[in-house]
Amino acid sequence: MNATVPEEPDVKARKHFKAKVCLVGNPAVGKTSLVRRYVMNSFDDRYLTTVGTKVSKKPVRVVDPSAELDADVDLMIWDIMGQPGFREMLKDAYFFDAKGVLAVADLTRKDTLEDLKNWIRAVEGVTGKVPIVVAINKADLTAEAGYSTAEAVQAAEVLGADVFLTSAKTGSNVEEAFRRLGARVLRHAVRGNGNHE
Repeated sequence: MNATVPEEPDVKARKHFKAKVCLVGNPAVGKTSLVRRYVMNSFDDRYLTTVGTKVSKKPVRVVDPSAELDADVDLMIWDIMGQPGFREMLKDAYFFDAKGVLAVADLTRKDTLEDLKNWIRAVEGVTGKVPIVVAINKADLTAEAGYSTAEAVQAAEVLGADVFLTSAKTGSNVEEAFRRLGARVLRHAVRGNGNHE
């Protein structure tokens, strides 16, 4: 008896990447809350100082027909303590091998936007140029905004980054920001600058 064996789907086009990404930004901008919302879809109003770092993992499927990309990316999300004094102490160990950065600012505090360039400089001093997405967090507090959307866009352009207005509280644009970061990391890796299995 002859049996017809169905053809295996073309899996050679889809790769599996693992990518370490770091969250950076000043204390209390909502880095930990963004990770919690993205990974576990929850929110906690209490501010908990992150001690050192916490690593969370979430898979992201990236499909971009225009770039012929179809891949699964395991984002290893490193949430790093925000105190500026830790930049020098932590940068070698925690930024090493990072493939991308989610740079987080607080919509109600302009200094947190201005300080992003220092955070990015610290990361890139270890990693070289990597994809960056800026998350302007606490977008639910527009009445208390300390700067305009135009200023946020301009700051992101200077960093060569995409920008999203996010709210860890409502979940607005959180998934989108991380997905964009995953897509940018994948494109960067496909150009020969990253690791895959």
